Amino acid sequence: MQLPAGALESFRERKLDVQLALQDLSDVAGALGAATLKERLDRELVKKLEEDRFHLVVVGEFNHGKTTFVNALLGASILPTGVTPTTATIHHLRYGTEPSAKVVFAGGREDAIEFERVRSFVVGGEAATEQVQHIEVSYPAALLQERIVLVDTPGVNDLSLQRADITYSYIPQSDAVLFLLDAGQILKESERAFLQDKIIGQARDKIVFVITKWDLLSESEQAEALKYAKDQLAKFVKGEPIVYPVSAQKALGGDATGSGMPELLEYLTRFLAEHRGRILLDNALGEGLTASATLAKGVDAKRRALSMDERELARRISAIESDLAGQGATIEQRRSKIREEVSSVRAWARRDLDRFVDDASRMILAQVDKADPQDLKVFFPGYLEHVVKTWAEAETKEIGAALEGIAERTIAIVREDAHDTAKRVGDQLGGQLPGLKIEVDSFAFDIGVMASLVLGLSSLFSGAIVAGALMLVAAPIIGMFARDRIHAEYKRNVRERTPQVLREIATKVGPKIDEMINEFADKLDAWVVSASEDLHRELLEVLESARDARKAGVEKSAEGRAETEVASAKLVKARARLEQLRAGLWGDAVRSDEAEVAANASQPGQPPISGSGQGTSDGGPPPPVNTRGGAA
Repeated sequence: MQLPAGALESFRERKLDVQLALQDLSDVAGALGAATLKERLDRELVKKLEEDRFHLVVVGEFNHGKTTFVNALLGASILPTGVTPTTATIHHLRYGTEPSAKVVFAGGREDAIEFERVRSFVVGGEAATEQVQHIEVSYPAALLQERIVLVDTPGVNDLSLQRADITYSYIPQSDAVLFLLDAGQILKESERAFLQDKIIGQARDKIVFVITKWDLLSESEQAEALKYAKDQLAKFVKGEPIVYPVSAQKALGGDATGSGMPELLEYLTRFLAEHRGRILLDNALGEGLTASATLAKGVDAKRRALSMDERELARRISAIESDLAGQGATIEQRRSKIREEVSSVRAWARRDLDRFVDDASRMILAQVDKADPQDLKVFFPGYLEHVVKTWAEAETKEIGAALEGIAERTIAIVREDAHDTAKRVGDQLGGQLPGLKIEVDSFAFDIGVMASLVLGLSSLFSGAIVAGALMLVAAPIIGMFARDRIHAEYKRNVRERTPQVLREIATKVGPKIDEMINEFADKLDAWVVSASEDLHRELLEVLESARDARKAGVEKSAEGRAETEVASAKLVKARARLEQLRAGLWGDAVRSDEAEVAANASQPGQPPISGSGQGTSDGGPPPPVNTRGGAA
């Protein structure tokens, strides 16, 4: 299917502008001899921009035409339809010049397979012998060529049974979520519950509702369905829900104009380029501006080096090296403080986990005693999941907030250290250097958690921990209860096994919490060392470059000084370009014209539906449970 031109093309051009500006900055770093900074610019900024992808996650219940819809997005019948919910798996669809596929297993092993064999792994067969994490399919589709990864999740009979890693990992970290609804039964009760309980809080600003099988309704039925969808979906989202009715079968049959797919693709490409793409580019530009400030100090240092004789320059270099060596004690103090504070967080998180097991066991057993055995068998698995999820989300929010506080305090201290260092180094070079500015955003970029700018650390922790608790432990053990056919026996086993289930969850989740806290601490520790030494190392590289060139007889010439001034002029120009690009990124010139998108989509064919208002679904979930002290 032909993609709409405009938004993604504009994003590509803008990204190329950013890459070229960063490459100019890298060239200046190379000319000044700042090898470490040049490598960081090339590896962490330019290359990262080149490799980044947009991720679209498709979610829907079984028999909603999800696979047909995905095939329509790709413009070809690539994935097999009619796959049963119990045997389907996740597909990652990427661009490739030739069709290819590989199976990625839970343990990390990857096996390339013939493209035609994808079906055998989809419907069972070989996949049954080992757990498949996902199947990665490469295909030369126009949509995928736009650096979009399409994540096709397995259809299920009831969305409440959706795999926990999809709900708590794929969806939060996606760039957009396509939530499929069946035109024959828009918004079933299970879909309402899934939206309210599990998805809206994580994807409120990036969810697109797609009504499939639209061509099966008459015109009068379509009008009624549109109104119903608008009224009902307005209860779940803040502002106006984005809804597109489509007929994937029409699109695959060649009738793209009447299928509604072009309008949907127009919206998606604009959303990705003008909303999610801005975050990516803004972070890269911010990092570039920080690097340019460091290079400005390098230019100043090199100018001063040109006015020194060889002996004086050697003395200055030696003084800076000594100052760097003396930083060791200060750095170790900062690292020790991080270890101390992180250890405290880890300890109280473990204590909270132990309390959760005790408190939740008492609370759940009290509810079990009062419950009718028949009702218990129907509702207990969902109730247990709700209790675990409620606790995990609250706990990880606290952990994330505590770690963010440690990071903020550490960054503030390192910033002060950098200011003092810049003053000392400036004195050693015979003049004052401007204070080094370390942005908090640079920390988020350095640790490789771009999503933290959107979600925050607590959300990232919550996704991983909740998924781990529910996917790795709860679901298999809940299955044990389902084997009990006699209601009384079921109730007795629930009483006996619930504490065991909760202890098993704690056994699995505890190490995962430790692992994530330790990973955070390691990254913050590495950043402290790097940030504390960067100014010294980068200035030393510049001065040593000047010294080596002087020994070769280059820097004594007017030509050598002229080269430094050329680098300075290029730096000024590169910084101005970065500032211009960053300012324009959020200006009217690149802001998405939402009215135009809506107008285009509202032409005869498949109009998007806009609802307004906010509320809650009918028959919502039970109130959250505070497992530390009774009902919330």
